[in-house]
Amino acid sequence: MGNLSSGKLSGKTALITGAAQGIGAAIATLFHNEGATVYITDIQEELGQALASQLGDKAHFITLDVTREDDWQSVMGRIDQLDIVVNNAGITGFLETTGPHNPEYVDMESWHKVMAVNLDGTVLGCKYGIQKMKGHGGTIVNISSRSGIVGIPAASAYAASKAAVRNHTKSVALYCTEQGYDIRCNSVHPAAIMTPMWDQMLGTGADRDAMIAAVEKDIPMGHMGTSEDVAYAALYLASTDSRYVTGTELNIDGGILAGSAAPPKKHD
Repeated sequence: MGNLSSGKLSGKTALITGAAQGIGAAIATLFHNEGATVYITDIQEELGQALASQLGDKAHFITLDVTREDDWQSVMGRIDQLDIVVNNAGITGFLETTGPHNPEYVDMESWHKVMAVNLDGTVLGCKYGIQKMKGHGGTIVNISSRSGIVGIPAASAYAASKAAVRNHTKSVALYCTEQGYDIRCNSVHPAAIMTPMWDQMLGTGADRDAMIAAVEKDIPMGHMGTSEDVAYAALYLASTDSRYVTGTELNIDGGILAGSAAPPKKHD
């Protein structure tokens, strides 16, 4: 990501969850380049500290487990001004839990783990973001997923959690307008974005190339996206460029949701 900046976030302070790597790190980097003071939060302390050091001045790392309300309270107590919250922390559950995740045999402990991170973490981020920003205004960006709009049979917990994030975003947006708070809330829905999460699932060597080719075959634009593609969407929603946008969703998917079909696999 280049260092050219238009200063769209000059004087603003942003908190990004799950920001030690992948999409969260790209958002933190772009926001910092655009003049914001960024609070990089994650449970991955080494990676988070490294990113903050790399960005330098106006970049800070704080350990935050998004599922813990006391962690949120502690973090908010350390931040004087807050203008932007990006709720990005999320897991598929494939690597973090034992599963399975299909509707017939779903393991409930795995289900609750996915919900705790993806949904509860976002709910808490919205809760404390609103409380921190209601006096002066701000914006909340929730990172949902294409999976929050369509069904995913093998990842029902992930899909359900991201669908709930999509809907909660709209409730937050309407609540803030009802209360007279100058706080906007929108969701971003990435799909087929090359991140560390995908890296782990794709493996290495020829199999990896074959899997990438299979994924890209179903993308209208013909290639996977990057974390930076999602970061620029978050920048739009976090800046005054989107000052009349709240309660909406922005798909970053190379055209997948525009019309491509994804029928479930059939079994004889």
